Amino acid sequence: MVVATGGALVALLVGPMAAGAAGPAAPHASAHGRTITPGPTASISAVPPPPATPPAPLPNPVHVALRVTKTRVSRPVPSGFVGFSFEFRAVKEYAGTNPKSINPVLVQLIRNVAPRQAPVLRIGGNSTDNSWWPLPKVAQPPGVTYTLNKTWLAVTRALAADAGARLIVGVNLKLDSPAEAAAELKAYKKGIGARYIDALEIGNEPELYKVFPWYFDETGPIYGRPSTYNFADYTHEVAKLAKRLRGFALAGPTTGAKSWLAHLSQLFAAVPRLKVVTYHTYPLLACFSVPGDPRYPSIPNLLTLDSSRHLLDGISPYIALAHKHGAAFRVDELNSVACKGTTGVSDAFASALWVLDSLFAMLRSGVDGVNIHTLPQAVYAPFSFHRVHGKWVGAVSPEYYGLLLFARAAPPGSRLLNIAQSPSADVRSRATISPGGLMHVVLINDGLTSGHIVTIRPPKGSGTAVLERLRAPSVASTTGVTLAGQSFGTLTSTGRLAGKVKSVRIKLVHGRYLIRLPASSAAMLTFAPAAS
Repeated sequence: MVVATGGALVALLVGPMAAGAAGPAAPHASAHGRTITPGPTASISAVPPPPATPPAPLPNPVHVALRVTKTRVSRPVPSGFVGFSFEFRAVKEYAGTNPKSINPVLVQLIRNVAPRQAPVLRIGGNSTDNSWWPLPKVAQPPGVTYTLNKTWLAVTRALAADAGARLIVGVNLKLDSPAEAAAELKAYKKGIGARYIDALEIGNEPELYKVFPWYFDETGPIYGRPSTYNFADYTHEVAKLAKRLRGFALAGPTTGAKSWLAHLSQLFAAVPRLKVVTYHTYPLLACFSVPGDPRYPSIPNLLTLDSSRHLLDGISPYIALAHKHGAAFRVDELNSVACKGTTGVSDAFASALWVLDSLFAMLRSGVDGVNIHTLPQAVYAPFSFHRVHGKWVGAVSPEYYGLLLFARAAPPGSRLLNIAQSPSADVRSRATISPGGLMHVVLINDGLTSGHIVTIRPPKGSGTAVLERLRAPSVASTTGVTLAGQSFGTLTSTGRLAGKVKSVRIKLVHGRYLIRLPASSAAMLTFAPAAS
């Protein structure tokens, strides 16, 4: 089962609850007069039992060989593939409260990961169902903790305009109020403008409405939905709200449960305007896990294949189904460790290596985009901001550098190329070809102690290549990260990399490039094959 805490998804197995061992408590009346039944008590096991026969470890030789071909193995990279996901409250905390003076450092950092594109910003998360637009003569419901107003709308509009962004904006589903949904739509249209909104995302992780309390009153926990709530109920509710949300494409099911994606056909049948299928995932858990669990937050666990290349295992049929219906499939909430991250893991250089490999894996799977989730209180935030003498400055986290390298290696229209690599427990490789014919080979060494020598055989006729490195003092470093010798420093007032670019020209030797790849580092080799 999937559990959300503090804006984060937590993938968990639920024991007795799944089998119906625990029954629901007494029902309560909600603020809107409907009956809400508290969810069942569950015993939770953070991880499944280990397999009876663990797979044999990969060999880990010093020398690793690659052969890059011209065979394309992915769809073209969509424009706006990398974006960010903000909680509702985070918009003003990041961008400021003056719509005429939006934080320029934030704007530049958004643009950096989608150069010459329209980045996709998602405004959502747990706060979708905790926010509302006030209705006349209706008291604020107990489960609502954030009130939208004209300033919030104006700041959101100005941020989208300054960043050249397209928005996916949440609509409160947990209130189960068509009137509230219509009020939010009206506010968005007037205050943000339809030109900036790509889609409205209804609710957030509705599979959890019956699992975690929405709020508490004198009788105890109040849940958003009864214990019988399921995908069919959700589909009925969305179809009902869709009638009040005319004029906009819709996004959903905004879930972290693969079991819910299995019913995606029902949602397409009931909601023809579903144009963005949205899914959430985090590899590790800061809550509900203990040391020794495979998903307990640690640098070694973050750098496993399960945490990156296997994050979307079993999702391919649903990506294909979305495309069959003319919809995009977007992982619109992703980060390293659920429950706001873990110090020493989410803010370490390891997160840069993890996100770089994860984005390539998601591109290979066929998704149309990924949004890195953040809020100012989270350890995994890729950036943070404050003012110095009235001017904005930002601190850029290591993870952000991984986003930058991906953006350089996979510009819009690029396609992944087939690579043949000799077995290695540490070294991971990806190759792309840009619309202009440039090839990029990205190497990642996830090994904590061992460096490797990598030989790359490119297509015939390739010439001298340029090598750029992503590195830090150590895999646990939270500062000192550089990309091609440049960095944002301790604080940046521009949102741009600074310092002298450091790259190396690599000549072919007997038809191969020879690269030394230190432990816990990444590198990108760029060259043009003869046909280009």
